[in-house]
Amino acid sequence: MKKSAMNIAATVMLCGLLASLSACQQPEAPAEKAGKEVDNAVGQVGQQVQKAGASIEDAAKGNKK
Repeated sequence: MKKSAMNIAATVMLCGLLASLSACQQPEAPAEKAGKEVDNAVGQVGQQVQKAGASIEDAAKGNKK
C-alpha cells in the first residue's frame, strides 16, 4: 500500500513538473518570426492565385463574377 502511494505521488509530481516546463515558452527568435511572416505571405499569395485561377476559368466558360 505504501509503495503504490509513493508511485502515485511520484507520478503526480512528474506530471506537474512536465506541465510547468511546457508552460515556459521562450520568445521566438528573429529568424523564426521572419519565417512565420514568409509562410503567411506565401499563403496569402496562394489564395490570390487561386482566386485568379477561378476568375480565368469563369471567363473561359463565359461566366462573369
